[in-house]
Amino acid sequence: MRPLLIAGLAWQDYRHEARLSACGVLALVAVIAPLLVLFGLKFGLVGSLTERLQRDPGVREIIPLGGGRFRAAFIEELARQPGVAFAIPRTRQIAATAELLLPAQGRGVTVEMLPTAEGDPLLQEVVPPAGLQQVVLSLTAAQKLGAKAGDELQASFSRQQAGQVQWRQTRLQVVAVLPLAAFERDALFASLALLEAVEDYRDGRAVPALGWQGEVRPAQAARIYPAFRLYARELGDVEPLRRMLAERRLLVSTQAAQIAQVQSLSRNLDLVFWIIASLAVAGAVAAVAAGALAAVARKQRELAVLRLLGFGSAALLLFVICQALYSAVLAGAVAGLLYLLAEQGLNRLFMQVPGEYASHLLPVHYLVALCVVLLASTAAAALGGWRVARVDPCQGIRDV
Repeated sequence: MRPLLIAGLAWQDYRHEARLSACGVLALVAVIAPLLVLFGLKFGLVGSLTERLQRDPGVREIIPLGGGRFRAAFIEELARQPGVAFAIPRTRQIAATAELLLPAQGRGVTVEMLPTAEGDPLLQEVVPPAGLQQVVLSLTAAQKLGAKAGDELQASFSRQQAGQVQWRQTRLQVVAVLPLAAFERDALFASLALLEAVEDYRDGRAVPALGWQGEVRPAQAARIYPAFRLYARELGDVEPLRRMLAERRLLVSTQAAQIAQVQSLSRNLDLVFWIIASLAVAGAVAAVAAGALAAVARKQRELAVLRLLGFGSAALLLFVICQALYSAVLAGAVAGLLYLLAEQGLNRLFMQVPGEYASHLLPVHYLVALCVVLLASTAAAALGGWRVARVDPCQGIRDV
């Protein structure tokens, strides 16, 4: 019960000196609120930039340069790497084109063909096509065709054989249309089997699945792919994957420089924040300690009376610490409200993309900030209140 009694007495005395208490609270608010705004800007700005990069699959894409010769086993091994989100072979680019026509609209367009499968980052929540007859269209291609999900397209593929141009056609069903942010060129996404079938046809080989005549492909001939589509799982996985491929003498193109810029910005802002925060906290601790020293000097008689009533040095020190904690809690609440007002204003002024923030804090950040303020105030009050041990109970008798 004695700690509760001391806390109650400290609160009554704290209320009695309301003006001095308010000054102590405002002094802490002047330190806490700017730090919250600074950290909110750092967390919101870097967080938004990082999230924007993470949402863009193109930033995590690793593109092989030059003509390669890759077997399916090698690409399957790539797909099993810890940092890889998606990997699939690509056929020759010159063979991966199609002439699309929407018969109902009479519109046609030439598109590039890209292999896809389950887990493709570009498709995101779109169901990937299954089999040879299903495709996903990019938005630009769909707009030029006037097509939508559920429409049937006529796809034409040409080849030149013995000096003659030959054409084959097949029906394709549009299962979905990608948003413009996912892919900005005219393209269709299809199963790898369709792209392999088109490549075989253009190489003069037969495609029994589509009824196209040609040379029979040797059963033992392993297919060689000139490239692949590869996406890292996280931004931090891009550079390790680039190094791993470089060790295998594979030249690739990545967005590692752009990612490194954001990571460097985050590190630099961290350094600036912690330097400013350290200086501000040191100043706040000095101010609270000086306030505790002044309070002990000012309340010599009251503290002497408490010691005369049987309260020891620890109880008197708790008295000083409780008052510092009251100021810390009130200052934390006021600084939090001021930060929320500042956050709303900053986000209104600088927010450009819905869902992104110029300044933003999570609930855990408020909790951590409050705990740091309480711990710093407790340490400062204990440092400044050591003089309570020298309070003489006789002084309480003399002043009666």
